[in-house]
Amino acid sequence: MRILALAILAIGIVSIGPASAQTYDPAYPVCLRVYGPATYYECSYTSLPQCNASASGRSAQCVINPYFGAAQEPTGHRRHRRVY
Repeated sequence: MRILALAILAIGIVSIGPASAQTYDPAYPVCLRVYGPATYYECSYTSLPQCNASASGRSAQCVINPYFGAAQEPTGHRRHRRVY
C-alpha cells in the first residue's frame, strides 16, 4: 500500500512539469516586451520615455511592471473607530 501511494505521488510530481520563472524584475517600474522567435521581457527601465527610446525601431512594447517593488495599491477609505 505504501509503494502504491509513493508511485502515485511520483507520477503526480512528474506530470506537473517545470515551474516557470518570474519574467518581471521587481526593481524597475517599466519593462520592455520584445517580440520575436523568443518573446521576452527586459525590466531595466526607470521611465516610459527611456523604454520608448529603446523600443524605437524594434518589434517591442513598453509595459508597466506589475511587480515593481515600490508600487503601492491605492488606499481606500479609512474607517475610524468611534470611542465613546
